[in-house]
Amino acid sequence: METLRFDVFGREMRITRGPDGWLVHHVGTDGKQRPARDVVVPSDLAPEQIGRYLDDLCHEWATARHPRVRRLE
Repeated sequence: METLRFDVFGREMRITRGPDGWLVHHVGTDGKQRPARDVVVPSDLAPEQIGRYLDDLCHEWATARHPRVRRLE
C-alpha cells in the first residue's frame, strides 16, 4: 500500500491508499493513529494532488506558526 505523510497546518496526517480509496489518519505526538473522520480524500485524486487538496480543505487550521501544508518524508 502507498502511504503519504503530511504536516497539515501543524497536524501530522498519514494517508494510505487502500482497496476502496484513500484512508486518512491523524497521528498523535506519541505516534498513535486514529481515523480522520473529518477529512475525506476522494479516491480519484493522484498522490501529487493530495497536498493541494488538504490545503484547500483544511485552510481554517492555518496559524502564523503553521501557515501551510507540507509533505513529510
